[in-house]
Amino acid sequence: MDRFSLMQTFIRIAELGSMSAVAKEQGTSQPTISKQLAALEERLGVALLQRTTRSLSLTEAGASYYEAARRILDEVETLEGNVGQLSRSPAGTLVITAPNALGQLYLDAQIIAFQQLYPSLTVHLQQNDRFVDLVEEGVDVGIRVGPLDDSSLVARKLGVSRRVTAASPEYLARHGEPKTPQDLKNHNCILYSYLATGSEWHFRSTKGEMKVRVQGTLRTNSAFAIQRALLAHIGIGAPPIWSVKEDLRAGRLVPILTDYAQIPADIHAVYPSSRHVTTKVRLFVDFLKDAFAQVPELN
Repeated sequence: MDRFSLMQTFIRIAELGSMSAVAKEQGTSQPTISKQLAALEERLGVALLQRTTRSLSLTEAGASYYEAARRILDEVETLEGNVGQLSRSPAGTLVITAPNALGQLYLDAQIIAFQQLYPSLTVHLQQNDRFVDLVEEGVDVGIRVGPLDDSSLVARKLGVSRRVTAASPEYLARHGEPKTPQDLKNHNCILYSYLATGSEWHFRSTKGEMKVRVQGTLRTNSAFAIQRALLAHIGIGAPPIWSVKEDLRAGRLVPILTDYAQIPADIHAVYPSSRHVTTKVRLFVDFLKDAFAQVPELN
């Protein structure tokens, strides 16, 4: 048996913890699997497993070899997937989750364009502003803005979400315009529930970074709700620029504290870690990264 096949057999023994289980999986006998393991150990010159009458466990050398062999197999599967995608179009269903505002303003059009490229693919877009457990809810790709908490997910950066401190001219006429971030303590501020720093807004200027704890009568998890509150003259907010760019252009909202930039948040595509990333996920993430690169507000 070739070296690659011996490696695959050993990996399955390590993962299943039983040579008889591997034999059943491969449609062969337990003595055959035992001989294959012995051949690999002889080739390597070390014992990979500790055998007792009841169990198998990895030796130190076996654990090291398993990790290296697993990486090699993952790379081979990825390579085969990359080559395979050149000769076939993705099919099946691609489930995507994204924040409401970003989804409606940017993703809708991109998903339509993506589906036109791959008409055999069915896309299910879920737009909501709550945290979604990708594995539990069967989601292929999630679009997330801000820090990532789940280290079990693979993440690819798509762009950057810059925020602007803004208010309506009517609000500023009634309450005055703050000149420094510290002045925000005297204003009604609209708070974003999912902001990683909570009610503490972080600014960056030529003088360095500054942190200000603000307060207000409205807290929301929706970028659209922040926009509507600003247009209703309720207070000062720090929405993503992409969510209010038309209001800024039309003068319905006014940028303030322009010498103090709000620290931006990264935009990532995240998907469950697996041995082989499916073609549909890889193609979609690549497509979206290229599309976001064309939007000034997202990079």
